[in-house]
Amino acid sequence: MPSRDEAWSLVQEWTGSEALRKHMLAVEAAVSAYARRFEEDEETWSVAALVHDLDYERHPDAETGHPRMAVEELRGRGYSEEVVHAVLAHAEYMGVPRESLLDKTLFACDELAGFITACAYVRPEGIHGLKPKSVKKKLKQPSFAAAVSREDIQAGAEELGAESGLDFDQHLEVVIEAMAERADELGIGPKAT
Repeated sequence: MPSRDEAWSLVQEWTGSEALRKHMLAVEAAVSAYARRFEEDEETWSVAALVHDLDYERHPDAETGHPRMAVEELRGRGYSEEVVHAVLAHAEYMGVPRESLLDKTLFACDELAGFITACAYVRPEGIHGLKPKSVKKKLKQPSFAAAVSREDIQAGAEELGAESGLDFDQHLEVVIEAMAERADELGIGPKAT
């Protein structure tokens, strides 16, 4: 199977948007942290997280595009069915059940990583010092990061929690901490004054 670096090269080839690239890196940070926590294969989990939105920019249509084109490309390049299944299962509308721990982790981290990024953007110190309590407060504001699915965040946390025993606050802590470790790369560090 292609390596993490090869997956990142593919992402760069398919995705011009800096924001979307950073999103995929943020999801990778969170999913990789969970791979370490669960003692799973971090390389495989990193790859799945990096490529989960591979075709989103080129083929955003949920009816005919994303993630179908990515899956076709990934299979053609020899990515494992474990990665392919996780990519399919992260898109709720595909109707692919989330079965593995990787499937559930990717889904639980995807929308949440985007939401935490939005929370970090509005703080002078960025993600540093961000607490679960603050994220939960922002989640209750429908106008804040309105495009982010609160339902997916909740469902993902519940599925992962049932599998791992982590409650919602613990899940938020894992994702915040993982993203904070890569804050500069993700563009969510302290604002320059």
